[in-house]
Amino acid sequence: MEHRNAVPVVETGRADPVIATTRQSSRLPIDRQRAEFLRNCRARIKPSDLGLPEPQRRRTEGLRREDVAALSGVSVAWYTWLEQGRQMRVSDEVLERICHTFRLTEDERVYLFSLVQQRPPRLHHEGHMEPPPEIVRMIEAAAAPAVILNLRWDVLAWNRLNAVILRDYAVVPKEQRNLLEILFTGPASADNPEFEKMAGRLLAKLRVNYSASGKDPQFESLIRRLESLSPLFRRMWRAPEINVRSYGMHRIHHPELGELAFENTAYVPDGHPMIRVIVFTPVDAPSRAAVEKIRAGLPALPDQHIAED
Repeated sequence: MEHRNAVPVVETGRADPVIATTRQSSRLPIDRQRAEFLRNCRARIKPSDLGLPEPQRRRTEGLRREDVAALSGVSVAWYTWLEQGRQMRVSDEVLERICHTFRLTEDERVYLFSLVQQRPPRLHHEGHMEPPPEIVRMIEAAAAPAVILNLRWDVLAWNRLNAVILRDYAVVPKEQRNLLEILFTGPASADNPEFEKMAGRLLAKLRVNYSASGKDPQFESLIRRLESLSPLFRRMWRAPEINVRSYGMHRIHHPELGELAFENTAYVPDGHPMIRVIVFTPVDAPSRAAVEKIRAGLPALPDQHIAED
C-alpha cells in the first residue's frame, strides 16, 4: 500500500513522451543526484542478503524496485517516482523504512534525508555517550578553556585549562556532570540578578536543543528534575524566548587569577550532530594573560598514536 503521507505531486497516468522528456529535463540537479544514489543503493544489495530468492533472469545487479517497495511498505509506482527523482512529499516514517531496507549508514541516512527533504533526519536518542576521541584531542590542543557537551548538556569532556580556570568536572561524579543542573542548583543561582540574566540566554538555547532531541526520555527526565529542584528554572522554562545562536559573556572571580572575562561560543563538529563544543575565549588583556600563564605551566601532552585509515 502506498503511504498516505507520502503524496507525489506528479501525474500517475501514462505520460506523453514529449511531456516526459520535458519533465525529466526540468528536474533539478539534486533530484538527479537522489535518483542516482537510490539506484546505487539498490544495486549494491544482493537479494539473498535480505532472504529473497535470486531471480532467474537479471538485467541489473542488486534488488529490483519491486523488492524495495515490498520491503519498505510502499507501492512499486510510488518507489519508482522516488527513484526517478520526481518532486514528491515523503514522510519521515517512510524514508526511515527505505533507509532500513538499504541498510544505510548514519552518514548515508543523513545524506538521503537531505536529498529528499532538504533537512537532516531527527536525531537518534543516545545515552550519556562517549566523546569522539578526535574532538577530545582538539580541545586539549586549544589555547582556551573548552568543554564537550551533548544536547542535554551532559559534560562529556573538558580540557585542562577549563579544569584549572573554570571548573574541574573530574571532582563531580559522572552521573552528576550536567551543566544545567550544576548551574541551576548551585549557590550562584539564588537571588542573583546577573545569573537570572544568563539563565534566560541559556534556556533560550536549551529549548532549541530540546526540540532537536525528539522524545528523548532522559531529556524529559532532566526537565522534570530541574523544575522540581529550581524555582528559577520552573519559572523561566515556559518563557517564549528562542535562540539558535550560542554566544554569551562569562565573567568569573578566580581566587588566584582575579577577575576574568570570556566570550563563549558553541560549534557542532562535522559528523557529530549531538555534540556541542563550547570554547571560552578570553576577551581582555588580564584574562588572556591569565590563560597564557596557566597554559605555560601545564605539562606537555603525550604524543598520540593515531591509527591510520
